[in-house]
Amino acid sequence: MNTTDDSRLYRRSVLRGALGLAFAAITTREAEAQQKNAQSVVQYQDKPHDGKECRHCLHFVPPDSCKLVAGKISPMGWCLLFAPKPS
Repeated sequence: MNTTDDSRLYRRSVLRGALGLAFAAITTREAEAQQKNAQSVVQYQDKPHDGKECRHCLHFVPPDSCKLVAGKISPMGWCLLFAPKPS
């Protein structure tokens, strides 16, 4: 093998590795999105419940998302998966 062949093999290896990493990242995001619960399943409501609000929940992701519940989430909402943030 000469230097040109070595360079081509190296580039191919790098490209295959990059494509593999990109595919793994996409697959991970899809798996995470599929694991979220439907709002109806967790009895999500867009108003507080007994003083509990999504914005004070461990799973809330500002400005309007949740790690466990699919869809747009109101900071003033609530669901059965509410877990208070540690003080």
